[in-house]
Amino acid sequence: MGTDGRLGVVTALVRASFLINAVYAESAREHGLTPQQGQLLCVLMAQPYGMTELGSVLGLAKSSLTGLVDRTERNGLVRREPDPRDSRAVRVALTARGARQARVFYDETCRQIDALPVGFSAADRATLAGLLGRIVRDNEVPAVFQDTDG
Repeated sequence: MGTDGRLGVVTALVRASFLINAVYAESAREHGLTPQQGQLLCVLMAQPYGMTELGSVLGLAKSSLTGLVDRTERNGLVRREPDPRDSRAVRVALTARGARQARVFYDETCRQIDALPVGFSAADRATLAGLLGRIVRDNEVPAVFQDTDG
């Protein structure tokens, strides 16, 4: 910390990432999910994905992704379906139960994260969103989480 109590950008970003990860992991636990399953469900809320695309978005190796999909499929939250563009490939999609679970998990996680900067003015929130949005765009971060507030 600087002499004025402020954190440097690196320290602030790292600590913020730990905070967000902790909130995300706790929310997942409360909904009977692992954090990775929570990510999978949130990604699939937008659309079904092929395994290669899904691995890329989630940043997982094929073997890790296969295990994650297998476990989540056994829990009845996702299903494999034929890919209409490639008869040799499959896509992963939410089941009806998975879609309900994803929506509840997503909404609750958003509520908890939205409460973190509770003391911020609307202008401060807009500044924070703008700056973090630039980091995300400049580093081409995959859309694991949908934009909830435009």
